[in-house]
Amino acid sequence: MEKMNSLIARALSRRKFLVGAGAAGAALTTGALVAGCGGVSPTGSLGPPANPSPSTPSDPDILNFALNLEYLEAEFYLRAATGSGLSDADAGSGAGPVTGGAQVTFPTAALQQYAVEIAQDELNHVRFLRQALGSAAVSRPAIDLTNSFNAVAMAAGIGSSFNPFADSNSFLVGAFVFEDVGVTAYHGAAPLISNKTYLTAAAGILAVEAYHAAEIRSLIYGMSVSTGTATYLNDANAISAVRASLGGGNETPISATSIVAADTTNAIAFDRTTDQVLHIVYAQGAGVVSKGGFFPNGLNGFITTTTA
Repeated sequence: MEKMNSLIARALSRRKFLVGAGAAGAALTTGALVAGCGGVSPTGSLGPPANPSPSTPSDPDILNFALNLEYLEAEFYLRAATGSGLSDADAGSGAGPVTGGAQVTFPTAALQQYAVEIAQDELNHVRFLRQALGSAAVSRPAIDLTNSFNAVAMAAGIGSSFNPFADSNSFLVGAFVFEDVGVTAYHGAAPLISNKTYLTAAAGILAVEAYHAAEIRSLIYGMSVSTGTATYLNDANAISAVRASLGGGNETPISATSIVAADTTNAIAFDRTTDQVLHIVYAQGAGVVSKGGFFPNGLNGFITTTTA
């Protein structure tokens, strides 16, 4: 358990940008996992156990679902911050291609650092989940950062195309597409995780994603005030409406009095089912869907298709 706690602490700590994967910590030990999960491989990583039933996701299935989403965020932020995406080692064997993405020219050092820090966090999340899953980790699926954003823009009524890498304001709107989804996805997945050690790790990642979401939401509103134009704020809120229609509601438009996305009664963060998350990232509404949007060939792993 000490090794697991050490891994979590180091994986979620701030490190020099793009440090090698070796700093992520030691591999998980068998003893740290036996208490809550029967699928431990002889090497100590979380192996691929049989599912309790054909339709019930196991802990590795849930973590792999999260890993797919982290691949998407990492590719978006890394390309915006550095012009390059994940390394072959971080993407996994036989990883799918990534379409689109380019380094953004930021007008201030502060905005550049925001992008760099979030990119590093998302890279760390990919590395942490891959190391936690061991041989059970899925590789990066094919990711589309061009046609997907165009489709979202059209659905939101903000134009026939949208390039989130064109400038810093566009980047913030592009980042907004992902951040609130990540928070609701981790919150929704929490009840599905049986192993407390992994639940604790997922809660830690959720907290960091929530910091990112608040940062992006604050910057979008702040930019609208400082520039005297609500164009990008309105774009973000139009995208929020599209997410609500695709993903079962659970949205809070950005305003001076609603930076935090939460229910108004208890101030608890929203959650989404895996189906609702898939509808958003596949950019398709109700019905059985298995690909599209940001994942043109679908996710990798057990959770890839909606039930309705």
